[in-house]
Amino acid sequence: MYLKSAAIFLYFISLAILVQGQPGPNHNLKFDKLADLWDEAIPLGNGQIGALIWKKDNTLRYSLDRADLWDERKALDIEKHDFKWVVEQVQNNTYKNAQEWGDRPYDALPYPTKLPAAAMTFDLSKLGKVISNELNLEDATNTIRFENGLSIKNFIHAVKPVGYFEISGIQGEVALPKLIPHTYAEGHSDSGQQSVVEGQKLSRLGYNQGTLKEGANYQIIHQPTYEGRFFEVLLVWKKMSSDRIIGLWTISDNKTASLDESMSSIENGKFEEGHKSWWKNYWAQSNIRIPDSILEKQYYLEMYKFGSAARAGSPAITLQAVWTADNGGLPPWKGDFHNDLNTQLSYWPGYSGNRLAESASFTDWLWSIRDKNKAYTKQYFNAEGLNVPGVLTLNGIPMGGWIQYSLSPTVSAWTAQHFYWQWRYSMDSQFLKEKAYPYIHDVASYLEQITEMRNGRRYLPLSSSPEYNDNSINAWFKDWTNFDLALVHYLFEAAAEVSKAMGKVEESSKWLKIRSQFPELSKDNTGLLVAVDHPMEHSHRHMSPYMAIYPLGTMDINNPEDKLTIQQSLKHLDELGTDSWVGYSFSWMASLHARGKNGDSALLNLQKFANNFCSINSFHLNGDQKGGQYSKFTYRPFTLEGNFAFAQGLHELMLQSKKGYVELFPALPSTWDNLSFDNLRTEGGFLISAKRESKKLTSLKIKASEGGTINIRFEKGLVGLNGKAVKKENQNYVINLKKGEEIVLREI
Repeated sequence: MYLKSAAIFLYFISLAILVQGQPGPNHNLKFDKLADLWDEAIPLGNGQIGALIWKKDNTLRYSLDRADLWDERKALDIEKHDFKWVVEQVQNNTYKNAQEWGDRPYDALPYPTKLPAAAMTFDLSKLGKVISNELNLEDATNTIRFENGLSIKNFIHAVKPVGYFEISGIQGEVALPKLIPHTYAEGHSDSGQQSVVEGQKLSRLGYNQGTLKEGANYQIIHQPTYEGRFFEVLLVWKKMSSDRIIGLWTISDNKTASLDESMSSIENGKFEEGHKSWWKNYWAQSNIRIPDSILEKQYYLEMYKFGSAARAGSPAITLQAVWTADNGGLPPWKGDFHNDLNTQLSYWPGYSGNRLAESASFTDWLWSIRDKNKAYTKQYFNAEGLNVPGVLTLNGIPMGGWIQYSLSPTVSAWTAQHFYWQWRYSMDSQFLKEKAYPYIHDVASYLEQITEMRNGRRYLPLSSSPEYNDNSINAWFKDWTNFDLALVHYLFEAAAEVSKAMGKVEESSKWLKIRSQFPELSKDNTGLLVAVDHPMEHSHRHMSPYMAIYPLGTMDINNPEDKLTIQQSLKHLDELGTDSWVGYSFSWMASLHARGKNGDSALLNLQKFANNFCSINSFHLNGDQKGGQYSKFTYRPFTLEGNFAFAQGLHELMLQSKKGYVELFPALPSTWDNLSFDNLRTEGGFLISAKRESKKLTSLKIKASEGGTINIRFEKGLVGLNGKAVKKENQNYVINLKKGEEIVLREI
């Protein structure tokens, strides 16, 4: 009895340690000066608006942004052609026609595009010398301190579309803030800044220059955009005492900014309460502690950015989310929604990281554009059901680009995975009924129609693998690529599962029958191939041929029939090298190695990402920032997917949800003797907390958010500490829990 009580006491002591595992001062961004570049700035955001705080031309500069500021003018004449026509161009070797139609508008026209809003500045000559510049992750607050005792506190309210600043320690005259419009009208010269990757000139949009209206304690920018639309940026401030000024700023889209409402917010005070409580709740959702301080800090910075960019009721995460480039041009790749990996990777850590409210911003956005996507599917693919453009606007309109990927026939199979995950990680029956089932059903219906039978097997008219052979005719394959094939395998298995969960047994059987009609993945002694008879021949930034390993998980290293292929695939990728990789390649590769139980290799890829492909503010800059140490790409366009895939790579080392079971500590690096995590989430809606000391599991808690059975795989023996029996069937511990019930275990 004494031993049992002592064990339970020790467990709860360890839990107390875990609860403290929130971001601390060691995870903060700390500098003794302001950043000199916008992509090294302090980032603030709430999913709807954002700011980058840095130094430009001896001013303290706030680059202001709003997620739904878009120019939605149409560039691609999608109605002119369809997928059948593209197939004919490939068959007739006249693919230049397809390139001109699909790709040229994306390069030649500046729109559609995400738009930067404006800047707010303070004259540094009147503020003094900066001695400290810190981003506190715990409450998402930036504080800048000056040599003369002055300080400026900045944050963007967590639940209101308002930015806040407070100047304290004023002695005598102080610089007042000033709004700076972006230069949207400086003639229509086509010289300079023409690369879509680096960003085209703002003046190419053809807008009239915005106007600035000023009062004693406010400024308003009114910026006309296109077709009679506009946006406004409002700045207000008030001197609260002789040494203190409070100010607010906000951005409105096609709506007049409310000066009275903003002034009222200042008058009412208590502005921080809702902000701090939101971030406190956000950080309480889950945490990790690992024996690598650099990677742990990078992880908390990633999850901070996730909380700043993904928010219920806000648009989905674009390439740069609420941190559009402030370099005098349009954002890299127009700041759009890229669905050949970028949007999908951006949400990976939301599910296992127990941030389902934030991850739902992706499925909510996809649901909101569903009708337009259905219309696109009907027009371009001549099919009922649902596909999604690979490159699209905020409102769901295809933008063009390399059409193998921007108009890919399998995009919706990958976006559907997020509806499946949102259901499986939450076990929300209402979400299943109202969104997951109908979305996945529509995708399956579309894929049933677009695939054709040949010799008893189903095929696409043409198949591709993202950016393999770039935009040439050779990027199309007449047989299946493993990218497309793995997606349809997954989709029809998911369709069968959600149909069964809805009680639609016959429909479930139908989807499984269609799944059986597809050929199996192509492979040889190098592992998985790009396409039939086409092995991966060179280093390549996309890990798309290996989708079946991760994120789809239709192959499992624990299955003897999959093990050799997975090992060969990872070995082949390592042998090809990383010369043509960008940052997200390393993040994705970490999860692939984790699924292959190669913890040390996964760790090495995460370290290369954090040390070589990130800015000093943690932003993923795509190219190798140390002169080509690991990649020939040394440019620095900023995108976010590599950051968020990095966070998931760490989750995958510690906990993996697989088909029918959950694996604990599946791929720990050999040097990780001590670590812990709290409330990571698994499929089935289970929350798991664990602590490992001296390579032994000293505490494990499993809690059911909805109730059900969890099959947990752990190589050592487990014993319950609170009287709950655990039994092992084959390789898994089978544990039944009611909603809200938890079980406490440890290693024998």
